[in-house]
Amino acid sequence: MLQAMNTGHDGSLTTIHANSPRDAIGRLEVMVGMANSNIGVRAIRQQISSAVDLFVQIARFSDGSRRVTHLTECVGMEGDQITTQDIFVFEKSGVSEDGKVVGNSGRPGFVPGSTTA
Repeated sequence: MLQAMNTGHDGSLTTIHANSPRDAIGRLEVMVGMANSNIGVRAIRQQISSAVDLFVQIARFSDGSRRVTHLTECVGMEGDQITTQDIFVFEKSGVSEDGKVVGNSGRPGFVPGSTTA
């Protein structure tokens, strides 16, 4: 998958099971390492950071509903680490009287192109 994404084929899409976008990066690292043990961790991370633009995290909640909980941009590399920036986050705040999950969603922190955080 990463090799195909890094050869100029636009529009790639795949799924991975993880608890968060950061965990998805870790799982990708492990899977690539298992497939090819001759590649170093830094090279694997460089492949991931150049191939992946966006993580879309979906979670199933206690009421059975599924929601997008994170849109996270893969920004690049800082040293040996892949850097990410949350664009959108849903945070569960509780459960309504009728058992439905309630929460807040929005853009956390700095918004690119804005002058305020």
